[in-house]
Amino acid sequence: MLHPREFEPADTARYRARASCSKALESEGLPVQTASPGLRGALNGRRVKRIRRSFGCCAIAVWTALPALAEPPVPIFDAHLHYNAEAVAAYSVPVVLDILRRNNVRAILVTSTPNEGTRMLLAATSADLNVVPFVRPYRSDADRANWFRDPGTLTLLEAELGRGAYRGVGEFHVFGDDAAGEVIERVVDLATARELYLHAHCDERALELILRHNAAARVIWAHSGFSVPPERLERALERYPALRGELSYRYDMTSSGRLTAAWRRLLLRFPDRFVIGSDTWVNERWERYDEIIAWYRGWLADLPEDVAKAIAWSNAEAMFSAPMTRRAATQQP
Repeated sequence: MLHPREFEPADTARYRARASCSKALESEGLPVQTASPGLRGALNGRRVKRIRRSFGCCAIAVWTALPALAEPPVPIFDAHLHYNAEAVAAYSVPVVLDILRRNNVRAILVTSTPNEGTRMLLAATSADLNVVPFVRPYRSDADRANWFRDPGTLTLLEAELGRGAYRGVGEFHVFGDDAAGEVIERVVDLATARELYLHAHCDERALELILRHNAAARVIWAHSGFSVPPERLERALERYPALRGELSYRYDMTSSGRLTAAWRRLLLRFPDRFVIGSDTWVNERWERYDEIIAWYRGWLADLPEDVAKAIAWSNAEAMFSAPMTRRAATQQP
């Protein structure tokens, strides 16, 4: 759940300009209006002069903010987006595209239950929106609890991958020693042979087992382990050079809208290892999509510009900019 304090729009130029105006009015001994003002009392010459001077300051503040306002925000690569059956029923593809457009989301990694939702958004690929499809090993939400034991999972994946276009497998859920089984091992080998990423919502034990199955596997760790603290994430990133951390639901990253010292240190040490995502797994997340992206932009502003751009866009873009080799696209494990 997004805490209201995690969204601080005051970093943007328009809010800085507004704050400058308020301070100017306060310095003149005049009240700052929070509602439609009414004229009270006579406006003598001295008061008119003060008002003119105050509004002149406001005009300068707004004018100096115009270049920043004119610059579009850094593009976002949403590396964890779902268009599940519930969302398909409530949000048409044009509505989804409008939500993404107004947030300057220029690329999305889509994974859906069922996979038809992903294919619907893939068909909307354009010059303004890059759609990276992942195949999910779920026919319905019920599969979440047992897909890793069901031999039919491989049949589902093979059928979907036969359509082409997919760049990864997931998001899938697995925890603890459930990741030790033969089905998981075969899925990991399948993905590795075809140069597909694995988008794993898992704990530390399951992550270890996935990478023990095949050390060449490339894993995007959904939510960066959800509750794994920064110091243990640091060790995981050191141990697994191909591991990428995705940051949705990591509201522990901030305090009063600012990055904590531990998270800032981690992001600066591994600026090329993290991506961001909305995780629109339920419609409430679609309803709050603007707030989710604004939360990201809030703490990204605490980082050096190159690091912020890498996490918001470049890291994920680099992961999927190169096409798969022909051999990998057709190879059977």
